[in-house]
Amino acid sequence: MTHDLLIRNARPFGKDPVDLVIRSGRFGAPGGDRPSEEIDAAGYIALPGLVEAHTHLDKTLIGMDWFENRIAPNRNDRILADRKAKRDLGIDARRQSARQIFQTLEHGVLAIRSHVDVDTEIGLANIEGVLETREALRDLADVQIVAFPQSGMLACEGTLELMDAAMKAGADIVGGIDPATIDRDPVRHLDAMFALAERHAKPIDIHLHELGELGAFCLELIVERARAHAMQGKVMISHGYCLGMLDTARQRAVIEELAAERIAVMTVGSPSAPALPLRLMRQCGLVVASGSDGIQGTWEPWGNGDMLERARFLAQRNGMTNDADLEETARVCTFGGAEAINLTGYGFADGDFGDLVLVQGRTLAEAVALTPQKRTVIRRGRILVRTGTLARDLPHVA
Repeated sequence: MTHDLLIRNARPFGKDPVDLVIRSGRFGAPGGDRPSEEIDAAGYIALPGLVEAHTHLDKTLIGMDWFENRIAPNRNDRILADRKAKRDLGIDARRQSARQIFQTLEHGVLAIRSHVDVDTEIGLANIEGVLETREALRDLADVQIVAFPQSGMLACEGTLELMDAAMKAGADIVGGIDPATIDRDPVRHLDAMFALAERHAKPIDIHLHELGELGAFCLELIVERARAHAMQGKVMISHGYCLGMLDTARQRAVIEELAAERIAVMTVGSPSAPALPLRLMRQCGLVVASGSDGIQGTWEPWGNGDMLERARFLAQRNGMTNDADLEETARVCTFGGAEAINLTGYGFADGDFGDLVLVQGRTLAEAVALTPQKRTVIRRGRILVRTGTLARDLPHVA
């Protein structure tokens, strides 16, 4: 559904005030017939729709009872507990994914890449649930689905076949996870991933938590395969903690290799993991995106899905305090995310989709630092949220 709208006195990325015109759901030049609806942005900062480049829509506990977390902190224990929770808590992927989309919509998130579990216990149930949500809410947000083998691709017999079935069912991206420490065979794991991607002509997005030189070795294997399969611009590394642990020369060399093959990196700026060198990554031309990861789930109770707040977290984690750096973290959560997940028609140029969020602030750096709420959110020219209040005609979510 598209709309015509005139937005007066908006400041794209905090620059000088302009009038923005949306016709048939896309930005156009001023002039011609006046849109039937107009609003005064009152000098608010206009950002393109915020991009959530990494989350888990199928596993959030938003709106459910409080989960008492007694899980050990290591990753394997968390994975096992997560599988058990999916059975015991009755987490309905359709309902929970819709709840998260509505919660983050109020913050201005209009594009989401979600990793959705595929394993031998739940089969494709979570994929099917999020696919149903995506279709029901397609007028509110763009949702990309990563088929995600949380428990490993090779460790449990039958998972690889389920991954293939998930791609046939409608998943958009082939996922993977820690090929050395989860599947204990990085070569076979990555070969299986890239074979799936080639078979279905789909991109790749792999969770890589592996540390130090082990992580760097896995990154080099990924670079080799991206080059061999001509998948430049179609591979993303999620987390990539090892990049924050290497010595200076090694760090730059690996980052330059990633940039040369146009492999994007997603970081959530976790306080409990090594900080990625955002300034160096930017200098090397690496595409960097960000996301909230799990929101209010069994792994962690944190998160609200506000990607402007996430920009602030990135700045804090990297010790960034000057305005230019804060503006750059905002770009990571907008244009960086859009490029990383291959969105088209993104921005404020003529012909781009009429998607934006209006945020109060004198400068973009101030908006990142203070993350003001009560935002106005517009998609394809339709006002979905007005000063923090959802439009009354939006679909109902349980």
